Amino acid sequence: MKVEGSIEFSVIEQTADRVVSEMPIHAGIKNPFGVVHAGAILWFADVSATVLVMGSTQASEGMKGFPLGISLNANFMGNQTEGTFKAVASFVKRGRTVSVVRTLVYGAGEKLIADITTNHVLSK
Repeated sequence: MKVEGSIEFSVIEQTADRVVSEMPIHAGIKNPFGVVHAGAILWFADVSATVLVMGSTQASEGMKGFPLGISLNANFMGNQTEGTFKAVASFVKRGRTVSVVRTLVYGAGEKLIADITTNHVLSK
């Protein structure tokens, strides 16, 4: 059995304290039931949070200071089959070594889809 998918999204707003991203819903991120796969929602939230922690720094392979995820807590409240999702990432704690980010994922009509908290440690 071959399983294949593709995930992409756009950062539409970025400040020092907040990142807002949008992800279109398409066949490449849906599960067999026809809604967005939880892993795609989690990836969307985690990468949005990582962009927030990185600030204006551009990521590169093997870079020092990349904010590696060290823990993640996800609560899923809903889902949908079409349209877009919006992620809003903001700091719970901005640290010199460890940062905590809360990312809320919204669907149509600002319905809360997921509430995800990630902890990131800067790589050495």
